[in-house]
Amino acid sequence: MNERALRVLEFNKIKEMVKGYTSTEAAKDLIDDLKPYDNIYEVKEHLQETKEALNLLTKKGAPPFEGVYDIREGIKRAEKGFSLMPGQLLRIATMLRCARKFKEYVGHKEGEESYKVIEDICEGIVPLKTLEDSIFNAIVSEEEISDRASSALYNIRRALKDKNASVRDKVNSLMRSYAPYLQESIYTIRGERYVLPVKAEHKGSVPGLVHDQSSSGATLFIEPMSLVNLNNEIKELMLKEKAEIERILQELSGKIYDSIIAVRNNASTIWELDFIFAKAKFASSLNCICPNVNNEGIIDIVEGRHPLIDPKVVVPLNIYLGRGFTSLIITGPNTGGKTVSLKTVGLLQIMAMSGLMIPARENSTVSFFKEIFADIGDEQSIEQSLSTFSSHMTNIVDIIKKADENSLALFDELGAGTDPTEGAALAVSILENLKKRKVKIVATTHYSELKGYALKTEGVENASVEFDVETLKPTYRLLIGVPGKSNAFEISKRLGLPEYIIEDAKKSISSESLKFEDLIQSLQEKSIKASEDARKSEMLKLEAINLKDKYEEKLYSLEETRGKLIIDAQKEGKRLIKETKEEADNILKNIRDLERMGYSSDVRQKLEEERKKLTNKLDKLEEETDKSEKDKGEKIEEVKLGEEVYLPKLNKNVIILSKPDNKGEVQVQAGIMKISVKLEDLRVANKSKEVNKKINKREAKLNIRMVDPSLDLRGMDAEEAIYSTDKYLDEAYMAGLKVVTIIHGKGTGILRKAINDMLKSHSHVKSHRLGEYGEGGSGVTIAELK
Repeated sequence: MNERALRVLEFNKIKEMVKGYTSTEAAKDLIDDLKPYDNIYEVKEHLQETKEALNLLTKKGAPPFEGVYDIREGIKRAEKGFSLMPGQLLRIATMLRCARKFKEYVGHKEGEESYKVIEDICEGIVPLKTLEDSIFNAIVSEEEISDRASSALYNIRRALKDKNASVRDKVNSLMRSYAPYLQESIYTIRGERYVLPVKAEHKGSVPGLVHDQSSSGATLFIEPMSLVNLNNEIKELMLKEKAEIERILQELSGKIYDSIIAVRNNASTIWELDFIFAKAKFASSLNCICPNVNNEGIIDIVEGRHPLIDPKVVVPLNIYLGRGFTSLIITGPNTGGKTVSLKTVGLLQIMAMSGLMIPARENSTVSFFKEIFADIGDEQSIEQSLSTFSSHMTNIVDIIKKADENSLALFDELGAGTDPTEGAALAVSILENLKKRKVKIVATTHYSELKGYALKTEGVENASVEFDVETLKPTYRLLIGVPGKSNAFEISKRLGLPEYIIEDAKKSISSESLKFEDLIQSLQEKSIKASEDARKSEMLKLEAINLKDKYEEKLYSLEETRGKLIIDAQKEGKRLIKETKEEADNILKNIRDLERMGYSSDVRQKLEEERKKLTNKLDKLEEETDKSEKDKGEKIEEVKLGEEVYLPKLNKNVIILSKPDNKGEVQVQAGIMKISVKLEDLRVANKSKEVNKKINKREAKLNIRMVDPSLDLRGMDAEEAIYSTDKYLDEAYMAGLKVVTIIHGKGTGILRKAINDMLKSHSHVKSHRLGEYGEGGSGVTIAELK
């Protein structure tokens, strides 16, 4: 994306607003680097991550970023094996705790809404609770190491405490002995040693070492000889304490060094999450929505609001193009809102393409463009001796050179700044040239010639900003399908210009021009109503489709739950039958024990008959339970690779992938999962004969060799990856696979580019594309084989 458009449309101001919601400087740096993404798949994925973060904020509250700092400097020092300061260690531990809590924060119970993109990001987090606890147990604050950090430190501090108590007792005793010679009855500390304030004239009366004197010289601070050994012992303990603290810090730093890859990855993930949630908080503050994204050049923004204008005064904008027309010409009076409309379209497009949600209504649509060009504002340059017109033309020349069908061009007052006749002709020529190249265009103008051009040219539509003649003020509403009416006569009349002057002015204008203006006025009401009705109908249709998809998904979920409940009920029934049989056997055993104590043979016979009845009844119930499972289909007599069969345990059809092994198990494909099941548990599926007919055509190929439907290239260099992919495509083609997935990861994009370049010319490949959301996004390429 060209930097000029980003600057002119003030995208940097949006980024500054997003920065206000971050917790770390690292996330601010990510926002500084934010710009529109290079392909539609990345745009959709980053919009989805923002949407998921907003949902998490709404449902679970603030994410666990408490106390997180930018720890890049600490990680750099740890990577080099340096010992870290207590504050740096604490911040790393806080980050590790935040990372661990984030995995809990995004987790969800079965059946609850999932957050696929953010969960995928959090998969890279490695909990390091042992390291985290070690740091928190050892360090109390940036200035204090805990006594619990080590037993040696605890013993040193305890000895130091005892020694200080002994010194204070001794000092108090000496103060009483030397009281006549002391300046004050207090002791003090100089150079971490206990000293007495002795009067200078009595220095000979207190034998010891002089450490300091007062500014007047009247007091000497003397360490009595009897305290020297005690002070030395305290000093020695303090040195031991310092050495032990340094050892503890070095040990903790070493633990971080041992896990530096996980620590660095966790930190990078947290900064990325901080960046994502800053986007979500920004979206929440402006009541933004996640727009639909297409790559067909269709824009349909419903009640879009410019994010830099006060929400209390901003007028929502309805604008669309790309379906019935690709060029929109906006006319209207000065200060009527034409330029704001232009900037709103461009800025909302750039925001959406950068993964930011936009301030608009649900079902708004934006398009993916490789380039957005903007010629807006007064670009007069004194340094280059360029007039306004020359500066605009310089920019337009650059646009004409670079614009293509994947571009959106925004022009403000196209052709202005020169002779009106020549300017209008030039503007029409520029628009026509770009239209032929299928460039999407939104342009503002004052020239009536451009209104006529839009009326008579297919693919070009008029629009205008509404003006209220009664109040002589613009309403800032954009009306598509209606060219702007000048309203000069009406405005002049309301301002008090005499009627005869207005009539003379009308006579000097051709009747065709007046009829044209009247036609505009009559079209305005009809066109606006028809346009709004059509768009409301489209929105209702989209809402209906969304509701249909939502309830179909719920129905599928209910059916799956029903199947699981049936299986669970059957298991529970079998368990109860087993327990009942065991209980009955125990009762009968107890009865036999009673028989030995004196029951007659008649009683024994009756008890045995009752026992048989109970056993038969339980056996019959168990048979019926087993039968209910087995009656779901006939057993598989012959295993055919690729055949669709029924698996009662999952209550769904699966595909056989392998022959039975020595345990009598076969591998089957159940949805996206591959599982091993016993052959005796499989049943013939409904419509299996029809399926067999289709599969038998490819059975010869399938029997050649089983080929995985995906290839993982992560960790390979480009040359090795191309060789592996070429070999894999040969095998997949021979095996009869129609669609394969090549996993290359996101990374720097070098491996993805190499694979995509190779696929373009491969003889087995019919078409290829990057993965969509749910398939792996830009980390995978989907190839369709011939």
